Amino acid sequence: MASVMIVEDDRDTREMLARFLELEGFDVREAANGQLALEALREDSRTCVILLDLMMPVMNGWQFRERQLEDTVLAEIPLVVITADGNAAIKAKELSADDYLQKPLRPEKLLATVARYCAEPT
Repeated sequence: MASVMIVEDDRDTREMLARFLELEGFDVREAANGQLALEALREDSRTCVILLDLMMPVMNGWQFRERQLEDTVLAEIPLVVITADGNAAIKAKELSADDYLQKPLRPEKLLATVARYCAEPT
């Protein structure tokens, strides 16, 4: 089963997003930074979309995206930037992201975005 990967350093935000998506029927994996996300994705790349925060310790969103694009398998996974930055659209474009979500996230927008990249949950 393909899963949603949430890459977010704020534990409360990450867990809230994960619980919400799980309640909607999605399989979810979580990582607190880009390095942990890359490790998890390399172990199991069956991911339908990555929700990526930009500002994180260890490996930020820009560093993660650079490494993701260098890996031919991981480069195929759609990426959605999640940020509170007022220039979210510009940041997403700079990263060649597939989409972006502005924090605070609206539940209906989050669901619609995830559903666009992932098969309907069972």
